[in-house]
Amino acid sequence: MNKGPIQKAVESMDPMEAASELTEVARELFFVLGEEALRDFLARLIGGEEGDKTIGLVHL
Repeated sequence: MNKGPIQKAVESMDPMEAASELTEVARELFFVLGEEALRDFLARLIGGEEGDKTIGLVHL
């Protein structure tokens, strides 16, 4: 699998710096994603599959 530019950038950073940067980027994404897209993003982030019923229990 080819690594995308974001993954390459994260791998070149200190882990704490990468976590801080990703937090800022994720915060911005939360405001522009629709509810369904945000739910799918969060499901994939925590290891579930898109459309996973468990994520539906979380109130965004």
